[in-house]
Amino acid sequence: MIMQDQTRRLSEPLQWGRRERTVAAVLLSCVVLAALALGAYALSSGAPARRDCINVTFASTLGGAYLHRCGAQARTVCASPGALKGVEGALREACRQAGFPYEPRAPRTP
Repeated sequence: MIMQDQTRRLSEPLQWGRRERTVAAVLLSCVVLAALALGAYALSSGAPARRDCINVTFASTLGGAYLHRCGAQARTVCASPGALKGVEGALREACRQAGFPYEPRAPRTP
């Protein structure tokens, strides 16, 4: 089978017709709208940051552990951090940022 004018067709750039341009414009519009919707969702979702919360990540027996407390619970943890061994530095800094006094107690001797 002989292909007539094949070299001419191959040497010319593709021509986009009205249908192809419309499809490309619709797809581009969908991508832009999806990006805008995702950005609006990301900016408006989630809880607002509270000033009276402490967040501490530390090593635990099964890997990493995360401590998140707010309000009265955070004040209690900062007032008696004795149960959390090995996280004194990170806990002290988190308590300072939240505005709670960090009061480690001396170990009891019998």
